[in-house]
Amino acid sequence: MQDNNILNYIKEVVKNMPADWLNLTTHRLDIYNEALAKDQFLEGFELLFNNNDAQLSSLHELPTAYDYIRLGHPLSCVLEWTIAKLHKLSSENIISFSSMTTPIMAVLRTNLLACKNTQIVYTDQLPNCFDADILKTVYGYQFDLKKIENTDEITAFNGSTIFVSQQDDLTQFDLQTNIDFFVNIHHNLGSVILINKDTNKEYISEIQHVRRRETIAMTPANTLAFLKSLTQQSFSNDLNSKIDENKTIVLDTIKEITGTKAKGLVGSSGLSMQYAIVMGLVDHALEHHKGKAIKIVVPPNCYGGTNDQARRVAACSDMIEIVDLPVDGGQDMVQSIEIVLNKIAEQDAVPYIIAEIPTNPRVEVPDLPQLEAVLSKERKTTDGQTAIDPVFILDQTFCPNVHFLGENEILSSVRAIAYVSGSKFPSGGKCTAGYCVANNKSASLLEKIDLHLRLCDNQATDLQMEILAKQLPSMNQRIADAYKNTRDFVSFIENNLPYAKINFVSSELANEGFTPSVFSLDLPTKGDTDDEKETYKRALNLKLINLMINEIPDESKFCVSYGQLKGCYWTIPATSTQGTTKEGDKDYIVRVALSANLDLDLHKKIFIDFVNSI
Repeated sequence: MQDNNILNYIKEVVKNMPADWLNLTTHRLDIYNEALAKDQFLEGFELLFNNNDAQLSSLHELPTAYDYIRLGHPLSCVLEWTIAKLHKLSSENIISFSSMTTPIMAVLRTNLLACKNTQIVYTDQLPNCFDADILKTVYGYQFDLKKIENTDEITAFNGSTIFVSQQDDLTQFDLQTNIDFFVNIHHNLGSVILINKDTNKEYISEIQHVRRRETIAMTPANTLAFLKSLTQQSFSNDLNSKIDENKTIVLDTIKEITGTKAKGLVGSSGLSMQYAIVMGLVDHALEHHKGKAIKIVVPPNCYGGTNDQARRVAACSDMIEIVDLPVDGGQDMVQSIEIVLNKIAEQDAVPYIIAEIPTNPRVEVPDLPQLEAVLSKERKTTDGQTAIDPVFILDQTFCPNVHFLGENEILSSVRAIAYVSGSKFPSGGKCTAGYCVANNKSASLLEKIDLHLRLCDNQATDLQMEILAKQLPSMNQRIADAYKNTRDFVSFIENNLPYAKINFVSSELANEGFTPSVFSLDLPTKGDTDDEKETYKRALNLKLINLMINEIPDESKFCVSYGQLKGCYWTIPATSTQGTTKEGDKDYIVRVALSANLDLDLHKKIFIDFVNSI
């Protein structure tokens, strides 16, 4: 009877849910408590369930579950809550993934660091993309594989037992005490992992963090499809006839936008794509530079996901080390790369450099001819041998229209790969899928990257490809229009608040093609001491942001995103995109992103109100 009550309630929720649950990729930070991600939403949802209230107005008032759907979203939380309710467990014990293999890898990673044994048990077959040899040799994971006829054969094991099952009903779990983790896989929709037994609670945050950094949650569309099938509601999927057509449009458009010739790759998110790039290059280094250390060079203040993911990769191998690359706020990227590459050459190590151009959040562009020169310079090891040349991994999310890697372009002569986060300009905020491309000199590396993208089952979904097929062709025009608004707003601020420091590209750089729609604003401050000045400025940051979103709620959002189809987005990098960055490297400034579609005159008016108030 209780199960029927749960499923009947979910049926009503699915019928009445807010449209944003399905369509939004980012949510407002001012109504989101990161420390209570998922919990706060589900506490409110539980109250509605107890009151049998599934009205649209009530669901709309629930606290934000996650600020970004890559991490999770209302529908993924509802799915996890439903499974937990059906099995009388806490919802934190259930985590859904878009990937079929990554939940297994999340347990393997945790046990690698804990030096704990793992056995993977299955009845039918493991996903085709699961490659035990690569997981052991490249990722360093250690485990035993065991095929059985039924779960009664599973006995006590000195370590963790993962039971993997492929089935249409992701809610079905046979909760046996000899199984620590159940991974239910749906061949089209993704997977769900159930963390069994109180002794495994410490795994919950580790598995959740893998979902946060190396992959994405089950997508809203796929989650909705499963919830509808679970509650015996019909749902349509008319993508099958267009899958090949959409893929062709996307890949052809990526070539046109980037000026590259090699076939691009499309992942479920920017970080999914970045993870495949890094692990593909690690694999390449292990094969072609046996025994040599791998150095991943990363700016310490770059996007927190990039920074954290790179360090997580290094934590799993004694062969990999992170090297800091100061690039922003007065530090010169070219000089820093020169110093770092000289040291790595002396060590006869393999250098992989990850950098953003323009940088985030200071929107700085290095001297590109000098960058090309320092990357292409031949260096020697201490014993006089030719050092391994670097691979430059470029995050060009701010300016995806710039032809860095095309034939005869500025980075065509060095080994370089570029990638873009898909929830920004590529999709206009409609999905998370990101892509990567390589120049001719690095095209051969794409095979390894593709291998690891598939191993992690992190390719873009069919719906994501459909969205990109619709949105990518208009991307460059949206970039141009958004830049015009941003340049206009920056000039307005310079004229009306001249004591503020604005970080934005110069007109000369814009003429060269660097037309971002993001700038950062370092507001003027007051105080007798550095602490007083910093405290005043941080309060002023929030005063400006709150004024904007309160006065223009339909267009201004306290949000980390940019490149979306409409509105204006405000954030403080130190408390959002740099969340896992070391405190001393964080930027307590305002980052502003404008779209091509907003009421710029109204934003100027409210900004003048702010200026007059200080």
